Amino acid sequence: MLATERERRRGRRWNVRADPSLVVEALAEVSAIGPYFAISTDPACEDDEAWRPLAELSTDTGALRARIDDFQRRLGTEESRVAASILFQGLAARLWSPVVGAFAARGLVPVAAPTGIRWRPAATGPLPLCASRTSRWSIVPDDPPRDAERAPGEAAVLVYQAVVDDLLAPLVAAVRSITKISASLLWGNAASSLAGTLRTLPAARPDLGPRAARLVRDVLRLGVLAGTGRLAEPAPGQYFFVRVSCCLYYRVPGGGMCDDCALLDPPARDTQWARAVRQAGGTR
Repeated sequence: MLATERERRRGRRWNVRADPSLVVEALAEVSAIGPYFAISTDPACEDDEAWRPLAELSTDTGALRARIDDFQRRLGTEESRVAASILFQGLAARLWSPVVGAFAARGLVPVAAPTGIRWRPAATGPLPLCASRTSRWSIVPDDPPRDAERAPGEAAVLVYQAVVDDLLAPLVAAVRSITKISASLLWGNAASSLAGTLRTLPAARPDLGPRAARLVRDVLRLGVLAGTGRLAEPAPGQYFFVRVSCCLYYRVPGGGMCDDCALLDPPARDTQWARAVRQAGGTR
């Protein structure tokens, strides 16, 4: 289920188009966080045929099938659905990260993301992204902290629309047209990837952590992401996600269970969390 029309109207009500110079400055700041957050603003990307509209990520099923086949070979699995799941999770993380970062840093949210942001095929590593001259970003007022039962904020609705409605929903359909895989599993991957931004962004930019966490909590309550799992904070500023599905990584030769896996025993998960918190310098 997608965000309701009421949520869409509410999310479009208070945003203001951002000045292009502010967007360039903000994306440079966000790109410094790490490779999954990076978006180039090089004007040349719009004139270079190697850079393609983000919408083509899901419409070029031949390229997507080739990427899944390549993942399958490199992972050493006989199951295309396992490769498709791992690939989708990585792509979802790539799409969520700069959006969460841009909002946390400057209150920016992309508008019409499939046409305004471009991608370039790459054999390995995070998918290269570039914001073209035609990309549009809105400045969305921050929602002050409120109780957990409040309605999702304006920014969450817009982020949901930009990433889930415009990008991930078509990608889910494309992946499922190539291999037999559950939509709920893929949406669990999307939710896990969104929550995963809170393991990376606050470590690099602690000042952005609280704003990013409010956004992520809100987005996880919307549409197809609602009910995919729960976000836990076992120590202040240390976030972990417990999903209700499994990404199938345990079926990769030599793989195992992620710390958000539904198959993981709670005591084992608690041990993993405690170790991760200690390594991050927290206390638990």
